[in-house]
Amino acid sequence: MKELPSKVEGKQFDLYKLEQKLKPIGYSIGGNWDYDHGSFDYKIDDQDGYQFLRLPFTAVDGNLDRNGCTVELGRPFLLSHQYEEGIDEQGTSGTFSGSFNQFQEPTDKDASLSDHALNAGESLVAELESLLLSD
Repeated sequence: MKELPSKVEGKQFDLYKLEQKLKPIGYSIGGNWDYDHGSFDYKIDDQDGYQFLRLPFTAVDGNLDRNGCTVELGRPFLLSHQYEEGIDEQGTSGTFSGSFNQFQEPTDKDASLSDHALNAGESLVAELESLLLSD
């Protein structure tokens, strides 16, 4: 993980309006959210694992599952998960077992980041600042 300081950190936005700005340029709501916090993820690469720019946020007014929720952005960071190559042997033991073992755990949840991912992350943060702070 590598934090990328940004001018968007600490800024507050209506969650719905924020989604309307970020989704068209490739961000999606990360799967690890709760009623009071979550993140937007931008997939940089999926070669030899996954590299994401993650933009965390916390609810400051309302809950994330309600209209009119205001969120505060946290510090963006780069995240890399490395997966073992090859077939997951547990997933080949039958239909029933395969339905439960279909997702492989990363072999390294904090894998090193390539120069490509670092450069892409810095460019994405600059794009975020331009998009979100130009109003």
